[in-house]
Amino acid sequence: MAALDVAPAARRGRPGYDQNSMLEVIVEVFVDRGYDASSLDTIAKRLGLSKSAVYHHFTSKAEMLEIALERVLGELERVFDDAEALDLPAVERIRRIISEAVLVACARQQYLVLLLRLHGNSDVELNAMARRRELTARLSRIFEAARAEGGARDDIDPALAARLTFGLVNSLVEWYRPDGPDEPAALADTVLAFVRSGMLAADGRGPR
Repeated sequence: MAALDVAPAARRGRPGYDQNSMLEVIVEVFVDRGYDASSLDTIAKRLGLSKSAVYHHFTSKAEMLEIALERVLGELERVFDDAEALDLPAVERIRRIISEAVLVACARQQYLVLLLRLHGNSDVELNAMARRRELTARLSRIFEAARAEGGARDDIDPALAARLTFGLVNSLVEWYRPDGPDEPAALADTVLAFVRSGMLAADGRGPR
């Protein structure tokens, strides 16, 4: 997966500001107040800019949301693409996806919070929610493949396994702190061990 700190080229505008640094603050506003309740005036005040200066970097509030959601959805989709491109047993693909998804959740914590709090009140939100559902469906299919290969339990529905796995990963946004004692790589190992303990096949194989 591409390094998480590599972002698309920022749109240049007023000296001292760029789209990437502004987006961090905008996402904070969306998370604090909710997307629908976040006015351009509130965003501009939080940034310390005029509304016209904000519009120099973004065409609309919807574009702000779309770019922000891409920061997390695009990373997660690349995690799946990278794993599925490899000629590996399904359990190994699951291992890679879970580990990398945890790293994305830690690196893009506020962006993931924003994604999880969408209400579907706009086309941008509906599209993002559809992409999120497709990620769950992709993980479900890989769990199904792992079960067919004998690497996962056959008494747990793959769709339920996928939802529970993403539920565990998503829960990190509620308590993970970048300045806390938990290192993302160690958290990835712990989450993987937790999933493995519930999905081991009878012969002991599973997403190691």
